[in-house]
Amino acid sequence: MLPSVCVVVTTYNWPEALDRVLGGLCTQRYPRLEIIVADDGSKEQTAKVVARWQARTKHPLKHCWQPDKGFRAAMIRNKAAAMTQQDYLIFLDGDCVVLPGFVENHLRLAKKNWFVAGNRILLTAAFTEKVLAQNVAIEQWSLGQWLAARWQRYCNRWFPLVHLPLGPLRQIMPYRWQGVKTCNLGLWREDFVRVNGLDEQYVGWGFEDSDLVIRLQRAKIGRLLGKQAVAVIHLWHPCAQTGKENIKRLQQTMQKNTIKAEKGIDQYL
Repeated sequence: MLPSVCVVVTTYNWPEALDRVLGGLCTQRYPRLEIIVADDGSKEQTAKVVARWQARTKHPLKHCWQPDKGFRAAMIRNKAAAMTQQDYLIFLDGDCVVLPGFVENHLRLAKKNWFVAGNRILLTAAFTEKVLAQNVAIEQWSLGQWLAARWQRYCNRWFPLVHLPLGPLRQIMPYRWQGVKTCNLGLWREDFVRVNGLDEQYVGWGFEDSDLVIRLQRAKIGRLLGKQAVAVIHLWHPCAQTGKENIKRLQQTMQKNTIKAEKGIDQYL
């Protein structure tokens, strides 16, 4: 039997972007799929977007919300992951649009004792504004349309959309944590629970995903490259600055042999 999958979509007060992301997820062909919107305190408009897609999609779609008390992505992702009993988790940000075969391709790569680190294509600010204002269904675009978009400098690259059978090359850097982000990360739920999920002591933007990956690797769960298989389309937004406390906390994690998060998903199980 095919493993069941839950895509956890993190969002905060950007309903226009979430609408496009859910549009891409609802095109997925994978049959055993659940979607949970992990909402870090958005206002009512986000709930309306979720409700609209709940009425349109064949996939179970849930809304996991917590009060707005600052950037607490680690906490809301843990809460969402605790809500599901699916075999496999894919973490996705609410500004990352996926193509129709995204979930299916993640599952093709999924292996025991490995997590899949995907990559992304970055859109420009002007093109992102156009996509959202005109409700452009970029998740349905052909490779030719993306080539044209690159020619017009709407995005930084197009080649990640080309699927290549990299085979053993996907395992060439199993213990490199740098560059792995929870905007496109797939792993077995049992592995996520095993390391106690994300550490909720990371408050504010930055490095909660690096902390998770380092602990997964200490638990002998290696990195599998998702390049040329599971790219996402990242809508432009201003970059946030990493908090000094998060930098300090990551340094402490790297100096220890910690595997389990001190404050993690076990609170909700």
